[in-house]
Order: sequence, then structure tokens, then C-alpha cells
Amino acid sequence: MPNAGYKQFCPVAMAAEILCTRWTVLVIRELIAGSTRFNDLRRGVPKMSRTLLAQRLRELEEQGIVARRAIPGDRIHSEYRLTDAGRDLLPVVEAFGRWGQKWVESRISLRNLDPSLLMWDMRRNIDPAPLPPRRAVVQFRYPELPPAQRDFWMVVEPSGEVDLCSDDPGFEVDLMVTTDLRTMTAIWMGLTTVRAERARIAFDGDGAIAARMQTWLGLSPFATAERAAS
Repeated sequence: MPNAGYKQFCPVAMAAEILCTRWTVLVIRELIAGSTRFNDLRRGVPKMSRTLLAQRLRELEEQGIVARRAIPGDRIHSEYRLTDAGRDLLPVVEAFGRWGQKWVESRISLRNLDPSLLMWDMRRNIDPAPLPPRRAVVQFRYPELPPAQRDFWMVVEPSGEVDLCSDDPGFEVDLMVTTDLRTMTAIWMGLTTVRAERARIAFDGDGAIAARMQTWLGLSPFATAERAAS
């Protein structure tokens, strides 16, 4: 961590020296969300450079917040897991999220649209229970985006495992959802609902899956948090 510091014995100041460097809380957020591999962590912080991510992980390891472990049978890659000290940060990260959901004005939040990050977060929080007890494939299309960012496929296996593909996985698509990125992001954040935005969403495919979209859709963990009055 930087050597300058706050030069205060206050526990708030000491914790801030560790946690308040750029990207650090977001890296911890990704670890809390269950990412353990370097490339998976990167998918949750796509605008963070590989070099800086590696640096932050080293710093968190030095502070005893993260432990790096070898992966059995893999001589190249490691996995990163929170220590007891790191897991104790769960309520801190949750408080950050609840505060942001309550007090940060939604129009400001929705300036920061990122299709890859949105779909990665949706994939982590999807609920397979309302989907058919077989492989279900849902394709999301954002027509206003460049071709390389326009289509995503969510593949939900009967086991509950969910895979996100940015290239066509070759399976039959059960439902195609076409909408704009801002609308989908607002739904994911809990700022609106599928029903309220129905005029902005086109469905093509299984009507039963479409009708239950709000129940299986992976929303933000903070989607139900209280929002301050405007």
C-alpha cells in the first residue's frame, strides 16, 4: 500500500489506508461474489488493467485480507480467496452498495453502461428454478451496440450451472430478448421492472420463459434496497 498514509492512529484512518486505494473495494466485492480466478476477477472489473489488478491482489495478500493458493493440477494459475479478515468485510461492502443504491441519483449511475459487466453480474445472480428442468438458452441482444458487443447467450444447465457466452455456443435458443442496454441495466439495478419496460423489450421464443423473466433474471444484490426520495 502507499507509504504516505494518513498518519493517524484512528481505526477508520488505518482501515482507509488499506481499503480506499483505487479499485480495492471493487476487487473485494468480486471476491465476496465468489470469483477466485484472476480472469474471472477481471470480468468483474473490466476497465481495470491486468497489472493493477495483480498489484492490488498482492497488496491485499500482504495485508492478510486475501490468500493465494495453488490450484491442484495447474502449475501456472492460482486462486484467490478471502481470509477471515477479508470475509469480515462483507457487511462493509454491503453497506457501500446499500448507500449507493439509496443516495446516488439513478441518472448518474446509468451513465456508466457496460454490457459485459452487466451480463457477468446477471449470470452470477440468475435463479435457475423458474426455468425448465433442462438446458435453457436465453440470448440477449442490444441492437444499438457494435456487433462485437451486441449479443450474449446465457446457458443454464439442469444442474443450475450458468455459463455466459459472447460467441454463439451453438445450442438452440429458447428465448431471444431484444432491448436497449440502458433499459436492461435499469431493470438489473431494480430501478424498474420487466413489466414496466415491456414496450421496450421484444421477446422471440418460449412464452413461458418470457413471462417469468422477472423471477429468473439475475438482479443486483441491492435491487431491493431502499432508495431515498428525489
